Amino acid sequence: MPKFAANLSMLYPELDFLDRFGAAARDGFKAVEYLFPYAFDAREIVARLTTHGLQQVLFNAPPGDWDAGERGLTCLPARQSEFCDGVNRALDYAAALACPRIHLMAGRVPADSEREPLERAYVENLRWAAQRAAAQGIDVLIEPINQRDIPGYFLNHQQQAHGVVSEVAMANLKIQMDLYHCQVVEGDVAMKLRQYLPAGHVGHIQIAGVPQRHEPDVGELNYPYLFSVIDELGYKGWVGCEYRPARGSQAGGTSAGLSWLKPWL
Repeated sequence: MPKFAANLSMLYPELDFLDRFGAAARDGFKAVEYLFPYAFDAREIVARLTTHGLQQVLFNAPPGDWDAGERGLTCLPARQSEFCDGVNRALDYAAALACPRIHLMAGRVPADSEREPLERAYVENLRWAAQRAAAQGIDVLIEPINQRDIPGYFLNHQQQAHGVVSEVAMANLKIQMDLYHCQVVEGDVAMKLRQYLPAGHVGHIQIAGVPQRHEPDVGELNYPYLFSVIDELGYKGWVGCEYRPARGSQAGGTSAGLSWLKPWL
């Protein structure tokens, strides 16, 4: 049976961030993920994890200027120093939070840029980050993301991501396989799972309904079937619930929309 982690950047928007940990635990989650922890002292987050018996399973390295639209630095040759500083900061938080993996967002392709220098920088930066993280026993993840949600994003397809993992050739470089993005970009999700999970390069899975990124029981994907495929293939990692609650404005907030989860708890 899949193990589900609450994505606290998207779930429980009706609550302040630090209050979302308790809400997730009350709803039966045993683990959490989110985009970024850096607005808070790590000790504040550790206190919430400890109090509510939660495991921290994933967060992102600093992405550059998020408010200005930046979505990662990994593929940007001119930002390598800032990228390295961000990875070091993320690893410090990962150590404090006992988090076994961090996601390195690729970034947007700059206008009028050639692809080859970006690809070289991407591989070089990932290899450096994986080596740094390996010393702490931490995995680094890359995630193909659709260009409807993030126009111009560097990494879009599962095959592209697996090619990068093969080229970098570091055992702790893994893929964050978001089934929402996979369906939007290329579809055939069950066969993609059957193709890629046995290779052992998928370190984390995320889910959301398609096309509106709401609860997994809303939209075109048959998640009970996909969960059975994931079980059949022997995946033992976490499944992050990274969706925008459509029912979050109703009485009960995010919790009111978790009926889809109950059979899996």
